[in-house]
Amino acid sequence: MATFKTLDQLDLQGKRVLLRADLNVPVADGQVTDATRIERIVPTIRKITEAGGKAILLSHFGRPKGKVNPEFSLEQVVPAVVEAVGQPVGFIATDWVDVQTAGEAIDGAPDGSILVLENTRFHPGEEANEGDLAERIASLGDVYVNDAFSAAHRAHASTEALAHLLPSAAGLAMQAELEALQAGLGTPTRPVLALVGGAKVSSKIDLLQNLVTRVDFLVIGGGMANTFLFAQGIDVGNSLCEKDLADTARAIVARAREAHCTILLPTDAVVAGKFETNAEHQTVAVGSVPADGMILDVGAESVRAINAAIDQSKTVVWNGPLGAFELNPFDAGTVAVARHVAERTAAGDLVSVAGGGDTVAALAHAGVKDRFTYVSTAGGAFLEWMEGKDLPGVAALMV
Repeated sequence: MATFKTLDQLDLQGKRVLLRADLNVPVADGQVTDATRIERIVPTIRKITEAGGKAILLSHFGRPKGKVNPEFSLEQVVPAVVEAVGQPVGFIATDWVDVQTAGEAIDGAPDGSILVLENTRFHPGEEANEGDLAERIASLGDVYVNDAFSAAHRAHASTEALAHLLPSAAGLAMQAELEALQAGLGTPTRPVLALVGGAKVSSKIDLLQNLVTRVDFLVIGGGMANTFLFAQGIDVGNSLCEKDLADTARAIVARAREAHCTILLPTDAVVAGKFETNAEHQTVAVGSVPADGMILDVGAESVRAINAAIDQSKTVVWNGPLGAFELNPFDAGTVAVARHVAERTAAGDLVSVAGGGDTVAALAHAGVKDRFTYVSTAGGAFLEWMEGKDLPGVAALMV
């Protein structure tokens, strides 16, 4: 992996620092309900302000489709930023057509100030990666710092074009993410085990095809596993299954064989007649699923096999749950494996990297979100990185 500039390489004193953050956080009734993404950028904000720079936060929020829409104003996020940083935060309702007013407000703020600019997506040039908008934004700053890995898979004006117009670097959260990803799949300590779950193979074909050439063990769980079992001639009853992708599944298995990657599929399953909490259930061998039964979790035998493979590994990369973890008791497989990974990580035997919305929720449910080496809050960016794709927002920071 190419090297990228870090915050330590920028002179921040007295500088206007355009900080690309991800303030696209969940809001209900005007209140931020999960400030995780805001909390992750606090160290970068503090480093800028303590060095005597002005932290000028740029972010998108929602999908206003290139038009000013008060419903998507970042002003409602400012109180959560204030709470996270513990000091006053200014808000500038920027007119992205004429940035003179914003420039005057920034210039009038003392060094060490924190300011939030209005939603970058209020201008159509943001998602179009328009050079003219990027130049206008650049005129408001002296240096550019990107601390929004979760938006790095988009080539937008504030994530890609802007990085080429000013001295640029990765923020501390972005740096930690890139270093964790490098340890996960870039230059990992082998053997490497990837665990991929979730509902559908169709959404993760590129991911699976990339992983089988880069890891030593590939655990496939969730509804995806049913498609692979079906492709092997196993009747999965009434389970979620993309039968039209059987040939794709067989091709992935063949590719894995050529790459000497061992694929682990469930050998037993927890089966129920209904998709609901505490539904009547039984554990059966995968070849004995009743015609009206749905596979909702991996069984204890499968958990033991997965944990045994983890014990042989030095690196684990995780994306997606093993079963219907949101329903009790069909969370048991995911919880058991997550806790085993956490224990091995704590013992210093394993580097564990996880990401994706459902994954973060599943690890939090298992009580181990803070016990992995690194858990990414990025959704699409993390998935595209696992697929082996270049991320424009990251590539723009490379030297």
